[in-house]
Amino acid sequence: MTERTLVLIKPDGVERGLTGEILRRVEAKGYVITRLTKLDAAPDQLAAHYSEHEGKPFYQPLVDFMLSGPVVAAVVEGDEVIKGFRSLAGQTDPTTAAPGTIRGDLGRDWGVKVQKNLVHGSDSVESAEREISIWFG
Repeated sequence: MTERTLVLIKPDGVERGLTGEILRRVEAKGYVITRLTKLDAAPDQLAAHYSEHEGKPFYQPLVDFMLSGPVVAAVVEGDEVIKGFRSLAGQTDPTTAAPGTIRGDLGRDWGVKVQKNLVHGSDSVESAEREISIWFG
């Protein structure tokens, strides 16, 4: 079943020069990048993207982190790409993410308040469509 997902390379991934490696892993998995842009996120984009987390203690630090530098946004397509990319990304916490995953190989705990974990991937078909519209119109 061909799906679309949103992949974001967060400011820590862009700053560390990992964009090419992350996109290489996506393509090596056999997925197709159909849209790609590098941009500075706008506060209204982030408010829409993270709306379900508004009011939670990590919300504002997360938004501040996402505003701290450019992000790379991609629309990625493939059979079961949502589940596949989330597996490729690894667990949210890079400290415990499995070796072979993006977060397991390239991420770590930086000792800061917000979790810097390199990438975001949509968690469902509905979220993917909503998130793609936020980042690509």
